[in-house]
Amino acid sequence: MTKILRGLRGATTATANTSEAILEATEELLAALRDANGFDPGDVESAIFTSSPDLTAEYPARAARRLGWTDVPLLGTAEVAVPTGLRRCIRVLLHFYTAKPQTSLKHMYLRDAAKLRPDR
Repeated sequence: MTKILRGLRGATTATANTSEAILEATEELLAALRDANGFDPGDVESAIFTSSPDLTAEYPARAARRLGWTDVPLLGTAEVAVPTGLRRCIRVLLHFYTAKPQTSLKHMYLRDAAKLRPDR
């Protein structure tokens, strides 16, 4: 079975601007993406995390490290402060190897982030 590199998106919201709330929400999102798409940390080539400007207490990428993603290159960045943007939002773009076609991947939008993609 040949695996190719695919992109996978997800987003969630933290309940507060605290380290634990940010890590909890991000871990929940990463676990949901993993469970829905059947990948292991060894399949992940890289991950890019963004967070809304009102989340400053923690790096969301640290949640991936807590889940054992020790050898995955991670990048974190802050989003633009759009006045109508979703508050306390954490987004991720994963690049991972899979045999699944792009159309069968399950992108995840949890908590208040479900508003961003009601089609998902």
